[in-house]
Amino acid sequence: MVATPKNAVVILLDSLNRHMLGAYGGTEFDTPNLDEFARTATRFDNHHTGSLPCMPARHDILCGALDFLWRPWGSVELWEDAITYELHKSGVVSQLISDHPHLFEMGGENYHVDFTAWAYERGHEGDAWKTRPDSSWAGAPKFGRGHMPYDDSRGWFRGEADFPGPRTMAAAAQWIEDNAGHHDRFFLFIDEFDPHEPFDTPEPWASKYDPDWEGAKLIWPPYVQGAIEKGILTEAAARQLRSAYGGKLSMIDHWLGKVLKAIEAQGLADDTLVMICTDHGHYLGEKDIWGKPGVPIYRPMGHIPLLIRHPGLAPGECTALTTSVDIFATLADLFGVKVRQRTHGHSLLPLLRGEVTKVRDHLLTGVWGREVHLVTETHKYARAPAGANAPLSMISNRWSTMPTHVVDKHLALPLPDDRAFLDRMPGSNVPVIHQPFAAGDPIPFWARTKGSGNYLFDRTSDPDELENLAGTPLESELVAQLTAALEAIEAPASQFERLGLSRKVPQS
Repeated sequence: MVATPKNAVVILLDSLNRHMLGAYGGTEFDTPNLDEFARTATRFDNHHTGSLPCMPARHDILCGALDFLWRPWGSVELWEDAITYELHKSGVVSQLISDHPHLFEMGGENYHVDFTAWAYERGHEGDAWKTRPDSSWAGAPKFGRGHMPYDDSRGWFRGEADFPGPRTMAAAAQWIEDNAGHHDRFFLFIDEFDPHEPFDTPEPWASKYDPDWEGAKLIWPPYVQGAIEKGILTEAAARQLRSAYGGKLSMIDHWLGKVLKAIEAQGLADDTLVMICTDHGHYLGEKDIWGKPGVPIYRPMGHIPLLIRHPGLAPGECTALTTSVDIFATLADLFGVKVRQRTHGHSLLPLLRGEVTKVRDHLLTGVWGREVHLVTETHKYARAPAGANAPLSMISNRWSTMPTHVVDKHLALPLPDDRAFLDRMPGSNVPVIHQPFAAGDPIPFWARTKGSGNYLFDRTSDPDELENLAGTPLESELVAQLTAALEAIEAPASQFERLGLSRKVPQS
């Protein structure tokens, strides 16, 4: 019997596109270190998002519970603990190394507090790090973003090693070198914001995939469907933007290699589980969609990579259906800890060891206030609001402001008002604020977009999701499965109503 690893290293690369990695058949961009790691690991071929976008996905991984059905974006709630709290109680040393700004912003904070220690590498995207720019930096088109903190930070990166991603990976490699052999057990979480935008890199990465481009590099993707069709991007600009993502992907792959080499050099490969994952993908022109606009979660966004190397186990492929909350369950299983909240994941250790062939037959994924998706082995069903996006409500005791103030710093979610009532989270008796929203209330920007109807795709015969089967007799089967899945996790009544689903009346 293979021994359970003592330690775990989880490397999260933000907005990592599965279909662009050599390990998953991609040929457009170079990812040699990811590809080499995949050859020593189990490659999960049927892994999918849960809660989106950035912070909801981290809640899945660190707290183990889907939250996109209850709230748009937020920190650790009163009724739950991050896995690091239980690891600390069990004597497991935990370290966070990250350049992810949302971890330290209003509404996303406090995931870091229960780590034994944490390090934050400054200057990425919206991180308010510098108060003035380096005047030598001319900037690049922003596609309507207005001034970004990155505009002030960018000029202070004097060379490649000064960029936040390389600094994060170098810090992680140094932590491994300094701490290997000094802790009985440890959990290292490297939360790396690359290759998330801005797709800004120094040479040679900046021109690696589009050497003939002239003019300012396009580092900020527009968040829109139909960018080329609407004239927002020319064909040449679209190639440049996609190539800029590729340059950042290849750059962070290069620096990832330093972390993987440190693990080998310190002799940790024999007793440390190493996992490489992401929160979601990123549209770069697939279906002429760019960024993360308000569209259903198509395959490039929701079908994501997962690579796990377990000491003593041969590398291979796993086709079982998995999702982000399963990462939490795997870590809890590996370290032998439990948390007080109800969770939704299943440990992947039995899959890795060949003890089972599957851990679930469906999963739920989505963005608060938008479509709710059911993914099964054979189909994906995206259920949109039946009419107006109502009733829309938020369940939280930690009021989140981040999803609105990124658009307008003076716009925040309204405070709870006299419409609010006390509710409870499934699995908890802690009273929680349940706030309904009405038309005209400020809400996070991704919930402001109108749905375009329901979508149903056959994942086997139509992997590119070209033929919408919604409206056929098959849809009624998926409606029943989605309803049962929502009932199983006690989704709020407002979700059933806004989606036009009929809940079964509980038996008295």
